[in-house]
Amino acid sequence: MTGGSLSPVLRGGLLALLAAALFGLSTPLVQLWGRGVGPFTTAGLLYGGAGLVALFLRRPKDREAQLQRSDAGRLLAMALFGAVIGPVALVWGLQRTSGTSASLMLTLEALFTALLAWRLYSETVDRRVVLAMASLMAGGVVLAFDQSLQGTVQLLGLAAVMVATAAWGVDNTLSRGVADRDPGQVVLAKSGLGVIATFFLAVLFAEPLPTLLTAGVLLGIGATGYGLSLRFYLLAQRTFGAARTGSVFAFAPLMGAVGAFGLGERAVSALLVLGGMLMLAGVVLHLIESHDHAHAHEALEHEHVHAHDDGHHDHDHDHDRKPQGTHSHLHKHAALVHRHPHVPDLHHGHKH
Repeated sequence: MTGGSLSPVLRGGLLALLAAALFGLSTPLVQLWGRGVGPFTTAGLLYGGAGLVALFLRRPKDREAQLQRSDAGRLLAMALFGAVIGPVALVWGLQRTSGTSASLMLTLEALFTALLAWRLYSETVDRRVVLAMASLMAGGVVLAFDQSLQGTVQLLGLAAVMVATAAWGVDNTLSRGVADRDPGQVVLAKSGLGVIATFFLAVLFAEPLPTLLTAGVLLGIGATGYGLSLRFYLLAQRTFGAARTGSVFAFAPLMGAVGAFGLGERAVSALLVLGGMLMLAGVVLHLIESHDHAHAHEALEHEHVHAHDDGHHDHDHDHDRKPQGTHSHLHKHAALVHRHPHVPDLHHGHKH
């Protein structure tokens, strides 16, 4: 890594924070503009906007690794959980609970993502990470108790938001397998599949058509809060793994809660503040993690975007001059043992 380059943690953290800001601010806007619109129609418009912006995010094969046929099953599963179950449950829940509480409850997405990344990808989970996840869970329990005091409808809405967080946790974990592919292509494929499924369900359940203004606004919210946000999320995953990206992304609900407050919602209780503080503590514990030990890289051949100044890509090219900056092609890694600070990115999935 060159001296002027950002560390993987800082680069991944900034990308995840940008994704969090875009998604978090979209939540209260979806609640505002989704009133009177069916959940399937709303989800379809959100991912329709994501698909439209993704048309302009694709990059050529010499700059990003392209999607493969073998990715089809994973993309279908990502669309099911991330573009159908997740947004539909969120929209249904937002219509039955406060935007502030719903936004904070979305922080549990980080918990589900971290647990799945630990089980499926063997990402490092030490005592600090366990404490962080416990803090996130405690915050969710406090919020659930707060909503139970306000009535059954509020609690049902919050339960639907929790279903959305679990679905997006599965989606986040699945997306780690295509994080080395062109993010524009991934967003376009996932969005296209989600739009087809949700609009079919909207017609099946005879949901009413939204006004042109409402449809246009929801498309715009989807373009930024779901399209651009997902692109930055995938880039963050590529940089420092699924669990840590999900943890930093947990700032999204806090930003959403601030946005809901700014839009005029004043349903802020002492329990809601306590739940938010517990969740914020969990996020901070994740971000202060430091991981440094001697580790081995096995010989490997794969394709993804990379540069030759990161300490892991010193391979030769067919021509004399190595490309400057980032580029993508099939390349080989020789076996290597070394020590440096690292995170569970594409090249550091080793066990401990």
